Amino acid sequence: MVVERQAPPAIRVAMWSGPRTLSTALLRSWGNRADTAVVDEPLYAHYLAVSGVAHPGQDAIVASQPTDWRSVVELLIAGPVPDGRAIYYQKHMTHHLIADIDRSLLRPLRHAFLLRDPHDLLTSYARVRTEPTFADLGLGVQAELYEQFGGPVIDSRDLLRAPEPMLRALCDAVGVEFDPAMLSWPAGPRETDGVWAPYWYGTVRASTGFGPPTDSGPDVPERFQGLLARCLPFYERLAAHRIRVDATTDRAPAEEVPCSSDTTNATAT
Repeated sequence: MVVERQAPPAIRVAMWSGPRTLSTALLRSWGNRADTAVVDEPLYAHYLAVSGVAHPGQDAIVASQPTDWRSVVELLIAGPVPDGRAIYYQKHMTHHLIADIDRSLLRPLRHAFLLRDPHDLLTSYARVRTEPTFADLGLGVQAELYEQFGGPVIDSRDLLRAPEPMLRALCDAVGVEFDPAMLSWPAGPRETDGVWAPYWYGTVRASTGFGPPTDSGPDVPERFQGLLARCLPFYERLAAHRIRVDATTDRAPAEEVPCSSDTTNATAT
């Protein structure tokens, strides 16, 4: 009797970040792997339908995804992976995880966290929404998820400073082999981009890889100083756990890795 060998279950990686943190460039990086399927902010429609927050392209977003969080979560944790790929990389915005969602159901995923210094985050986000709120930035929820699930933490500036060492360390932390294809990708849109891409993804659609970190730019506007003060403790709490690498050796110190031609380069999108 011939016994068919079943493929091992897919590795499902949930990357939690706020907006303007390099999250879409990291989505491009993972999406360039031949063994990986990606999904772009699968809880966005539910967030808009329930919260009532106004975002650009809102009607199209709500029409493009299920608005029932239970059906979305079931697909994320146990549904078929697109094209039968071995890895399922999920880009999530932490502020989409609103109060009605039972977070405990997400435990089967391999969780990871992407940070950006609130000084840089606020100056960037203010260009697309003039009055961001603490909830918009998602740092409080991100800290709660880290406390609940643990997982590797990376900072977007560290990723820009040393892409290959950071990606190697991240892959090791979530239990997959590093693939050099993650270091660059073709410019242009993707079928996996959310319908909101025209409003948010201009820079990353032109990118072909990770660029060097940019200067912080102008100071955080005075009107955001209270919001900055509220964000910093959450950022600092998470940043204390971030992966640190030595860019000269392409290695991450073991104690720093949590268990559980012309190019246009991405900086922070």
